[in-house]
Amino acid sequence: GRAVALALSDPFCVDRHRGDFLDLVDNDVDILFANEHELMSLYETDDLDKAFNEVMPLVKVAACTRGEHGSVIVGDGETHVIPAEPVERVVDTTGAGDLFAAGFLAGWTQGRGLHDCGRMGAIAAAEVISHLGARPEEDLRALVTARLG
Repeated sequence: GRAVALALSDPFCVDRHRGDFLDLVDNDVDILFANEHELMSLYETDDLDKAFNEVMPLVKVAACTRGEHGSVIVGDGETHVIPAEPVERVVDTTGAGDLFAAGFLAGWTQGRGLHDCGRMGAIAAAEVISHLGARPEEDLRALVTARLG
């Protein structure tokens, strides 16, 4: 009865273990997190729309991060394009995808809609890229409350 989320690792890992990832996505995953390169690598295409068309019959939600271009969340028959949260300076992108997934899932467990979940992921990712290291230095709950209410 619980949702299963999977974050793809990196395009090279996806290439090496494509069959295993495809099997997981096809049989066990409800929410898939990937960046655009990972998602396109999984389906061996250079077309992000084609990759989404391949994955969407298999999962409830696909969340694709695109760096400074934000993210695309597809689920419930809808597509949400989420802008990246502004930061003064990008210092270190380590952990950005993980924090995006964490923020998204925090919203998901609170029953928020996909757009808000994507915004929460973007807020968390923006915080972690603004300093060295992969752990948040600010109170993410306070940041989300300030930006989303």
